[in-house]
Amino acid sequence: MASGNKLVIVESPTKAKKIGGYLGKGYTVMASVGHIRDLAQPSQIPASQKKAYGKFGVDVNDGFKPYYIVDDKKKHTVSELKKALKNADELYLATDEDREGEAIAWHLVQTLKPKVPVKRMVFHEITPEAIKNSLMHTRDVDAHMVDAQETRRVLDRLYGYELSPVLWRKVGPGLSAGRVQSVATRLIVERERERMAFVKASYWDLLARLVQEDAGESASSNGFQARMIGLGEQRLAVSKDFTSEGKLTQAAAKEQVLQLDEQHARNLAETLKDQDFTVTGMETKPYRRRPQPPFTTSTLQQTAGNRLGMSSRATMRAAQGLYENGFITYMRTDSVTLSQEAIAAARKGVEREYGAEYLSAESKQYVTKTAGAQEAHECIRPAGSTFHRPQDLADRLAPDQLKLYTLIWRRTLASQMADATGSTATIRLSAQAGKEGTALFQASGTVIKFPGFLKAMGAGSEQNDEGSSLPPVQQGDVLRAASVDSEGHETQPPARYTEASLVKTLEAKEIGRPSTYASIISTIIDRGYVYERGRALIPSWLAFSVVRLLETNFPKYVDYQFTAQMENGLDMIAHGKERGKDWLTRFYFGSGPGAAQNADQAHQGLQEQVAQLGDIDARKINTIEIGDGLQVRVGRYGPYLEDTADLDADGNPKRASLPPTMAPDELTVAAGHELIASNAGGPRQLGKDPQTGGRVEVRKGRFGPYVALISPEEEASEQKKPTGKTARTAKQTGPKPKMASLFKTMDPDTVTLEDALKLLSLPRTVGSIELTDAKTGETSQATVTASNGRYGPYLTATKTDGGTETRSLTDEGQIFTIDQAGAKALFDQPKYGRRSRSAAKPPLRELGTDPDSGKPVTIKDGFYGVYITDGQTNRTLPKQYTAQSIEPEVAFRLLAEKRAAGPTKRRGRTTRKSTARKSTTRKSASSKSTAGKSATRARKTTKKTKTTRTSRTREHQA
Repeated sequence: MASGNKLVIVESPTKAKKIGGYLGKGYTVMASVGHIRDLAQPSQIPASQKKAYGKFGVDVNDGFKPYYIVDDKKKHTVSELKKALKNADELYLATDEDREGEAIAWHLVQTLKPKVPVKRMVFHEITPEAIKNSLMHTRDVDAHMVDAQETRRVLDRLYGYELSPVLWRKVGPGLSAGRVQSVATRLIVERERERMAFVKASYWDLLARLVQEDAGESASSNGFQARMIGLGEQRLAVSKDFTSEGKLTQAAAKEQVLQLDEQHARNLAETLKDQDFTVTGMETKPYRRRPQPPFTTSTLQQTAGNRLGMSSRATMRAAQGLYENGFITYMRTDSVTLSQEAIAAARKGVEREYGAEYLSAESKQYVTKTAGAQEAHECIRPAGSTFHRPQDLADRLAPDQLKLYTLIWRRTLASQMADATGSTATIRLSAQAGKEGTALFQASGTVIKFPGFLKAMGAGSEQNDEGSSLPPVQQGDVLRAASVDSEGHETQPPARYTEASLVKTLEAKEIGRPSTYASIISTIIDRGYVYERGRALIPSWLAFSVVRLLETNFPKYVDYQFTAQMENGLDMIAHGKERGKDWLTRFYFGSGPGAAQNADQAHQGLQEQVAQLGDIDARKINTIEIGDGLQVRVGRYGPYLEDTADLDADGNPKRASLPPTMAPDELTVAAGHELIASNAGGPRQLGKDPQTGGRVEVRKGRFGPYVALISPEEEASEQKKPTGKTARTAKQTGPKPKMASLFKTMDPDTVTLEDALKLLSLPRTVGSIELTDAKTGETSQATVTASNGRYGPYLTATKTDGGTETRSLTDEGQIFTIDQAGAKALFDQPKYGRRSRSAAKPPLRELGTDPDSGKPVTIKDGFYGVYITDGQTNRTLPKQYTAQSIEPEVAFRLLAEKRAAGPTKRRGRTTRKSTARKSTTRKSASSKSTAGKSATRARKTTKKTKTTRTSRTREHQA
């Protein structure tokens, strides 16, 4: 421990190291590593306190008093902090400046119980100046912010522990409901419902490439494109003129817009290709574009997602690293305000990088407009009074951190730069379309005369997306058509949410807070409610069931406005305008006519709603209608499709499994019937077995396709099998048919009778070989057979004494081709671990060079499944992708996220040597006394373990 009499506590070791270097002698800087204590699980509460705290870890009858415990993993940290505090004469709490950081500081005081002065340090960047300044401007721990954080924590516990058990009973075990995660899931499910109900509409228009009469051979370079917008007195229909049902809107129908079909459009194109196009009007307007404000947490996540393809989790992880190492200011903020120091640094950077002419005439200060923006003092910007240039940090930052820092640096500089200026021109033209009347065309273009802040935004900026410039023409000029082509269009369903657009929607609806968006999205993905395809967020069928149950039985708790009001209530508590105890009382117990100030405020609390919950039809909740008798059922083993209008011989609906890569909106009625026909159409008969006379079939089972041999006796028993309800309740008796799995290289639609009989003949006897014992050197005769098992093809050598040895084969084809000599050579080799025995498999696909690591990326089939690798970092291929369907950019992003997350920590027991020695001593000393208590203790342990697992399953994060 460093010498000194002032103890400074921060959250992370990285932050501690950085700040310790700035403070120097006289200060000891240590890390709490996040929270040191949290709400207890019900299983962790002592028996004497079970009555009050046993259900939630919160006493709802005593002002929602929480029961906090120090986790076993944090006891060593607390012990080290207490030891350091004994040698200190002052305690500085330098945790983050938001509510969570304030709560950590409060918990430290409550746990360490310091007898020395306690001071709260607050800073929004980790630089020497900021740290020293915070030492001179300390304050007390903010009790209102602590109250708001504690209220939020208790609220999430009440919400999850009351609603999650309902999901367990009616949808499936292990599910969870969360105050914000459930609402975010509902947003994604509603968008998918819109896509499923969407009906496409087609419409056509014309695109003409026009050139001036004297253009000659340079027509292709001087031409410009104009699009048809009207014919005669009618305006042409465009996408916005159609409803989601594929029909014209009432306004468009009233206006009598013209909806061109393909043939009409082609005829018009043929008519107009030889006509003159006359300029009937030209309008020029000045163009000005202003820079956007600096980043907040929300806009950083959105822009990093759109421009860098980074997930919210990866963005916040990279930002955390940049902050803790002193490169950017605090990354959890709703503010767009720049300090005077930052404005000066940004303007200095603009002048250095681009020249004084790119600076705005006056410094710019931005005003925060986001509702509920409360917790921070400044935007996200490069730290310090002089900003580091990205190129100077290339060797000091990880690839993701460098990309994110560059984005922040550019946005901050751009905020102090001049507007982009230019002009926008619109040309209107007309051409005669014979009996159809006059065809009207329009072309628009923008010319940027001074790029201003766009200069800093870099190539590919989402802000530099203007149209092309137009040639100088005058009204009355006549142009000719180099080409006139008809173009067909279809209306598109609303786009799926990406992480960036979901963050934008959550912020707009005031659901949650930007600092929690990354964890919200991570939670709903990890729980299986949502998965990613590229950048799109797609809900699982499980999410449909969960959302439907909550919408039907707890509509208020997934209502967007109610969720926003809860967040606003927490803000009121943080500002001391309300007490958390009173707020929780209204939420949980409700506000009856006597407690509410008016009729609108009177409502049932969560406790009463759950207690009065009637019977829920689980089948109805877990059934999603597709149409034409088709419905998706969410079952215990996953979702499946059934056709209630098409029954099998037993009177049951025909069923089919759903491909994991099929999104809900892709399951149309036509696609559903195709799945039923292909997957649930019954076994495919291949013929008769010449030896037994039995029927050979190809079937599709839960673990993949296989062949089955049904003997004549079994066929006869099948014909006598009961049908309908009797069949479902009848006990299965008699022998099962002989079965064998298909090889991976075999297609169930093309496998032949000969192939099936060869598979059914396994195991194949290879012959007899002389086997040498590796330990004793003794030899014995052994019979070798070839088989196909769960882990692939293998050989078994059975000795005369009954002992066996096995060896793996490199591919399934060897089962039928290996001979005695080959088997002997294989068994003469030493036996290695299962993964070492077989030759390396070639990659399934090569994706190219990773832009971050510079290494070739491939997709391989490993022992635990298909995975993406660059030779150093491995990432399991998500189930929604296949080796052939995944795009290289997506694979690179997945690897980057895994690389940024670092190595996975293996779970296991860690026992200190001293503890082990003590345990041995105790065991020998008390072995006699424990014999009579062992049975009782075993029963208690079993009960406790079961309770602990149940409690952990309930826990959730909002």
